[in-house]
Amino acid sequence: MNKYIERVLAETKAKNANEPEFLQTVEEVLTSLEPVINAHPEYEKAALLERMVEPERVIEFRVTWEDDNHEWHVNRGYRVQYNSALGPYKGGLRFDPSVNLSIVKFLGFEQVYKDALTCLPIGGAKGGSDFDPHGRSDSEVMRFCQAFITELYRHIGQDIDCPAGDLGVGGREIGYMYGQYRRIVGAAEFGALSGKAVATGGSLLRPEATGFGAVYYLVEALKHDGESIEGKHIALSGYGNVSWGIMKKAAELGAKVTYFSGPDGYIHDPDGVITEEKLNFILEMRQKDSMHCAPYAEKFGCEFIPNTKCWGVKDVDIYMPSATQNDVDIEWAKKIAESGVKYYFEVANMPTTNEALEFLKAQKHMVIAPSKAVNAGGVSVSELEMAQNAERLYWSEEEVDKKLKGIMKNIYDSSVEVAERYGLGYDLVAGANIAGFQKVADAMMAQGIW
Repeated sequence: MNKYIERVLAETKAKNANEPEFLQTVEEVLTSLEPVINAHPEYEKAALLERMVEPERVIEFRVTWEDDNHEWHVNRGYRVQYNSALGPYKGGLRFDPSVNLSIVKFLGFEQVYKDALTCLPIGGAKGGSDFDPHGRSDSEVMRFCQAFITELYRHIGQDIDCPAGDLGVGGREIGYMYGQYRRIVGAAEFGALSGKAVATGGSLLRPEATGFGAVYYLVEALKHDGESIEGKHIALSGYGNVSWGIMKKAAELGAKVTYFSGPDGYIHDPDGVITEEKLNFILEMRQKDSMHCAPYAEKFGCEFIPNTKCWGVKDVDIYMPSATQNDVDIEWAKKIAESGVKYYFEVANMPTTNEALEFLKAQKHMVIAPSKAVNAGGVSVSELEMAQNAERLYWSEEEVDKKLKGIMKNIYDSSVEVAERYGLGYDLVAGANIAGFQKVADAMMAQGIW
């Protein structure tokens, strides 16, 4: 390994010993940068990597809110503004009990390179809270969101930082936060948050964008191998907005999702999630209970396998982990490799442990694509929302979809080109890391050392 990378990794591990998720993604990115670091010795003189792994700003705050029984609760809020070399900070907010500083930092670090891959003028950030919206009334969620943004508002703005949604933060939560932000600042600053309802400056296709973008990226990879998406069978995890978007776009293009999972187990539907009835039922099921997918099997008379994951099934062409981080560990990776499936495309943020990812990359029969490239469609449409807000206009669904498709093709093409340029062959993982890194590095070097 390059001595400079090795030193920065060691220093980062020493500083952040209690942040495993953050260290995992830093190691994954930095170890793939060796060719570009070797080609640019000036980066070490400018302490470029040291500055990249350290966020520009970490904001941590108390959130106090009242439930419907007039009892008070205290949660912790975060916003890690990681890198703004390319433009205003951009990245989601996550409301989930698992949220801690390590997770927010890992998501923010990934976001920097994901946002750079889009070639849109945005930096990287991430945030959220350990608040759990599940089981809470609309009034309770509203009061929490208002309390959360009452602290965060002073750190964001359309030219500073534009948060979006993530796990546990959908249109409802963004709407409540935007309403409170507008009330505090006294202006309709549409670009301060994205993922808003269309009636208040939101973009069409935003809920589906990550899933749609993942399928567009997949289409380009299949073309590389002389294949079509038509007729392909897909296994994925989750049935939230991202997975639902994959199901919908795959069906439109002649493929079908035949396996999907929830916290309670997984569904096997040989006919695929391809009808409006099935897609609409998943939306209803998710709204009623996001922890159980078994009702789908009961409704449509297909198989439900409880308390396990679908990784390792052999009657599919593509695996797309789309739910959460570290969903696939080394044992699941071995089952995936044994299945003989060729394509493994990460969609969730860091769904594969480093050990599992290295194992899968070593399988000669497999094509691996990283989440920072595959799931960039969501942030791309968030930035398109910002552009529409700035111009005070709305683009049609067709216009947004066309732009999204073009962005995903460019991400795929740039990843392939840079990997080949550095002699790495057809390596989509290293290609995405290097392509995103190079854009941020060029901007940082041009702006001086600070």
